[in-house]
Amino acid sequence: MSTKVSFDAGSIKFRLWVYFVAIGVGVVALIWFLHLFLLDTYYEDMKIAEVDRIAASISRSYQRDDPELTEAIQELSVSNDFYVMMESTNGLLLFSPESESRLPVYGYLEKTPQLRDMLEKSSGSAVSFKMDTGLAEYKTLAYGRKLQNGTEESVYLYIFSPLYPVTSTVNILRHQLIYVTIFTLVCALLLATYFARRISRPINAMAETAKEMGKGTYDVKFEANSYSELNNLADTLNTTAYELGMADNRLKDLIANVSHDLKTPLTMIRSYAEMVRDLSGNNPEKRNAHLQVIIDETDRLNQIVSDMATISAMQTHKTVLERVHFDLAAAAQAILASYDILSEQEGYKFSFHAPKDCLTYADENRIKQVIANLVNNAVKYCGEDKEVIITIRRSGRKLRMEIADHGPGISQEELPHVWDRYYKTSTNYVRPTEGSGLGLSIVKGILTLHHANYGVSSKLGKGTIFWFELPYVKKERERGKGVARDPESIESIE
Repeated sequence: MSTKVSFDAGSIKFRLWVYFVAIGVGVVALIWFLHLFLLDTYYEDMKIAEVDRIAASISRSYQRDDPELTEAIQELSVSNDFYVMMESTNGLLLFSPESESRLPVYGYLEKTPQLRDMLEKSSGSAVSFKMDTGLAEYKTLAYGRKLQNGTEESVYLYIFSPLYPVTSTVNILRHQLIYVTIFTLVCALLLATYFARRISRPINAMAETAKEMGKGTYDVKFEANSYSELNNLADTLNTTAYELGMADNRLKDLIANVSHDLKTPLTMIRSYAEMVRDLSGNNPEKRNAHLQVIIDETDRLNQIVSDMATISAMQTHKTVLERVHFDLAAAAQAILASYDILSEQEGYKFSFHAPKDCLTYADENRIKQVIANLVNNAVKYCGEDKEVIITIRRSGRKLRMEIADHGPGISQEELPHVWDRYYKTSTNYVRPTEGSGLGLSIVKGILTLHHANYGVSSKLGKGTIFWFELPYVKKERERGKGVARDPESIESIE
């Protein structure tokens, strides 16, 4: 079975390969450019610098009256391929090579008067120019310098150095460059292939793992074990896979819980509707009782759907708060009035404590929904004393409401999860009334929209306290009327 390898010009592997090859080609091209266009100029500059250095050395030896000056000049001229002459001011030739036949002398002697005139006119001690020997490939550097050894009479030093007797050397260098070019390109190709595979291999592996994660397998493991950036990416993807797995589990739990919560009232409605049809249709008392169950279960269904719609609206940022000034204590008392029936029929006790001035600025209907959900949660999980305590306190610029019960409490490990949808603690609650399972999640969403502080504290066997804070608006008397100011202009309250 053959595997088809697809070519991808946009892949990291291919682009790394191209980059490495481009670098190798660029380096080789630069070397060839320097060799073809700048080598001759570089050689000329180096030759001039070398001639000037040797002339300075001869000048120092002459100033010292070195007895071995002649031998030194002869050695320098031979080893450096120079033609060296020394002439006195009266035209007497003081030094010339012993064997003039070893070098092709292309009019060197004819250029000495020109060098002498240039030295007489020049303010410096050295002059030079390129002379044409008649052969394009054999231009020569003519150099002149004045030498003095403490006497009044000067001596002229002439050095003639061929600038381009290096044709064979250049050819050798070009042949070497061919081998260097081949070697460099081969190394660039090998390195490009190696690094491209080394870098792209963990990325391709993570891509394959990501495909598995995309199919719903969240227990995958991303591994890089290479560069720091890839290791960080692998760690991030592992965290993402874990969070997606948790989210997927929560989604499955949500679907299961919603299905259960919807199935129960639907089954009840169907069963009691059948009973009304078959059994109690002619019995007004039984019929009314059965119809009341249907109505109650319909209300429960409506509450579940309403809570889910609220959660969805908050998650999609479609909820718009209608902030107004209202009395938080009055809002809480209105909610507690609906629980009077529990006090009368089941013995629940509701204690409420609040200061006189509890004016705040928020969405009143949403805050009432928060209070109702928290009180309902306290009723479900309260202790044997069936007592729920609601307290409002003023603290600086904040109003803090607390809803407490004396129930079994919540463990510290479970506290961070109480705001999750359909999360149920391991403790049992007293009252068997079923809710939508979304109450605390709605509380969290509404308070988050208000940018309000909220939280929960609990001790096992002692009870639980849910709390939240809203801005306190101080009342002012203006022309005999109570006027409330916006929270932005609230003064500090002692």
